[in-house]
Amino acid sequence: MYKEFGISNKILDLANEVEKELEPIFKEYEENCMKSSIKVLKAFQDNKVSTTDFNEVTGYGYYDGGREKLEKIYAQIFGAEDSIVRPQIMSGTHALTISLFGLLKYGDTMISISGEPYDTLKSVIGLSGDSSNSLIKHGIKYEQIELVNNDFDYEKIEERVKKGNIKLIEIQRSRGYSQRKSLTIDKIEKVISKIKAINKDIIIMVDNCYGEFVEDKEPTQVGADIFISSLMKNLGAGIATSGGYVVGRKDLIHQVAERLTAPCVGKDLGANFNQLLSYYKGIFMAPSVVKSVLKTMTFASRMLEKFGFEGVSPKYNEKRTDIIQTIELKTEDRLVKFCQGVQKASPIEAYVTPVPDDMPGYQYKEIMAGGTFTPGATIELSCDGPLCAPYTAYMQGGLTYEYGKLGIMIAIDNMLKEGKEE
Repeated sequence: MYKEFGISNKILDLANEVEKELEPIFKEYEENCMKSSIKVLKAFQDNKVSTTDFNEVTGYGYYDGGREKLEKIYAQIFGAEDSIVRPQIMSGTHALTISLFGLLKYGDTMISISGEPYDTLKSVIGLSGDSSNSLIKHGIKYEQIELVNNDFDYEKIEERVKKGNIKLIEIQRSRGYSQRKSLTIDKIEKVISKIKAINKDIIIMVDNCYGEFVEDKEPTQVGADIFISSLMKNLGAGIATSGGYVVGRKDLIHQVAERLTAPCVGKDLGANFNQLLSYYKGIFMAPSVVKSVLKTMTFASRMLEKFGFEGVSPKYNEKRTDIIQTIELKTEDRLVKFCQGVQKASPIEAYVTPVPDDMPGYQYKEIMAGGTFTPGATIELSCDGPLCAPYTAYMQGGLTYEYGKLGIMIAIDNMLKEGKEE
């Protein structure tokens, strides 16, 4: 069967060997998927979901019972007071933007305690780009505390919190385009407890992109006040075609909602654009899809390591806290060829050859492979990276393990045939 794609016996034999080696790890993913599935099913039943909750509401979107029920489900699953889940939120960066602008005012100070934020958030803050609408241009102060050995600098954080005058602390769970490792829930819980012990009024906001359902707890269940992500990642499960969400304290969600719509309107406005069925299906299927992605990325990690690729992170047997897999490819040519290999393994536009180009909000040219049903949906198998040293490929996704495994084998086989395995 695999010969339909020209996959060599060398790849097939190694894949079989690797799968046997990964059986205990895959079993852990199955167990965590069951825990998440129980939470989701319980929330659906507790909130009495009906087929009428999927109905389209147009115009201003007043009195949308299905939308309100969906947001109660999100809040329950993640142990929070409230949420906002909307098609009007266009991306994870947009969700972060409305949250920061909704919660911060002129003269307030925000601090990132996970080092430099993701590229697109840097332009929102005002650290890059020339926008007159950044946080800094609006008089909001920004500070940053670097990580130390892939962990929080607890001493510096505690010292800075004691000095006061902090409105919001931001934590980016995933590594983004940095070379650091992603932050586990245990580490996030530890740093939040230290901050809250000094000043319980500081807002702790977590950028949760790529992290949902990977571990058995989420940021709001370990003390975070609010967290944010896109529905084109984990919780959309490849079913939601757009949208984003914010989960957290009721008073904070109200402020974010007023930034999304208008003051004194908040969550009461917003037509669902006939997206509710896909959103309900997305959150329902998310535990299983995330499990498939974790299996795919763990398989990829071990396969790449076996073929001598250096800089593979996380290692196959490391604890995972998000769905990202990285490979340092050392040269621009190797990065481009690897992404092109992933594109050849895609169900959509496999015939297309991606090339590096400028992308809005990014500092360097980007190469992006994403033959996905929903453009930009990183819960589907995709790979991208900035054209700068050490030329790291950031891979994620895989709607089913079977398609994900096949995609990884095709991509690696393509690399070997291109003579780039050294």
